[in-house]
Amino acid sequence: MKFLDQAKIYIRSGDGGDGVIAFRREKYIEFGGPDGGDGGRGGHIYFRAVPSLNTLIDFRYTQHFRARKGGNGAGSNRTGAAAEDIIINVPIGTQILDEDRETQIADLDEEGKIILLCRGGDGGHGNSHYKSSTNRAPRRADKGYTGEERWVWLRLKLIADVGLVGLPNAGKSTFLSVVSRARPKIADYPFTTLHPQLGVVRLNNVEEFVIADIPGLIEGASEGQGLGDRFLGHVERCAVLLHLVDGTQEDPAANWELIRRELQAYDPNLAAKKEILVLNKCDALTEEEIEIKRKNLSELSGQEVHLLSSVSRDGLDELLRLLQNEVNEGKKS
Repeated sequence: MKFLDQAKIYIRSGDGGDGVIAFRREKYIEFGGPDGGDGGRGGHIYFRAVPSLNTLIDFRYTQHFRARKGGNGAGSNRTGAAAEDIIINVPIGTQILDEDRETQIADLDEEGKIILLCRGGDGGHGNSHYKSSTNRAPRRADKGYTGEERWVWLRLKLIADVGLVGLPNAGKSTFLSVVSRARPKIADYPFTTLHPQLGVVRLNNVEEFVIADIPGLIEGASEGQGLGDRFLGHVERCAVLLHLVDGTQEDPAANWELIRRELQAYDPNLAAKKEILVLNKCDALTEEEIEIKRKNLSELSGQEVHLLSSVSRDGLDELLRLLQNEVNEGKKS
C-alpha cells in the first residue's frame, strides 16, 4: 500500500427536498383544505477517525463526495424522506484544513472521533404550513434549502509515542526493525526511507509504545533540500524524540547540531520536546573513539548521551526501558 499524507477533496451536502402544493379532495369530506407536505432534509457530510486506516491513498482516486437531495413532500401532509448521510472514514491523526491549507477546521486525533463538516439543506415547506384563518387555501410552497459545499485539505499526522530523528543512514530503520515487527527498507546509502514507518515495541508482553520513523533530514531540509521537512509533522504528536547520531561519522556532535537547527527552523515547539540522545553504531568503534565522541556530544548538547548498537543489541534493553518510562510520564501529564 502506498503512503499518502496529504489530499485535497471536494465535499457537498445534499439540498433539501421541495415542499408541495396539494389539497384534500375526498368525496365524503365536506371541507377540504391544503395538505401539501414539507420536503426532507438533504444528506450531511461527516468525517470519522478509524484505526483500520494509516494512509490517505484512497483520496487520490476518489476526490469528490456529494450527498443526495432530500425527498420532496407529497399530499396528505406527507414529509419527504431525509437523504442518507455520508460518513468519510480517515486515519486517526488526520487534520482537516480549509482550502488555504493553513486554517484548521478539525483534528481527528482519537479513535471514533466524528465531526459534521457540511450540513444538509432543510426541506422546503409545503402549502399546509401556510394555512391560517385568513388564508384558507394557500398556494405557496418553498423549494428546499441548498446544501453546503467546500474544498478541504486532509493532512495526516501519525499518532506515535516516540519519534525517530537523525541524518540519513543514522541507523533509524535498522533500530526500528530490531525493536518491532516493522520491516523498513535497509541499505548502505542515504534516503532508503522515503515515507514514515510505524512500529510497535512491546516490553514484557505488558507495556507497549509506538515508534514513528521518518525520512532522514539533511542540512537545508527546512528550505526543501533532500526530502525537505514535510514529514516532520508525523513526529509532532510524540511524547519524546529519539535522536540517533551515527558514531562512525567524523564529527557526531556537529551532526547533532545540524538536526537541532532544522527542528528549530521547522517548529520551535517540536524542538522543545523531550529528547533522548543516542550515539549509535558503537559496535564499529573502539572504546577510545566511543569515549571521545560521547564526551564531545555531551558537552555540546548539555545532556546525557546513551550508547547503542542495534546490530549487537548492546544498550538496547536499557534504552527501551527509558523510552517506555518517558512515554508513561507523558501520558500522565
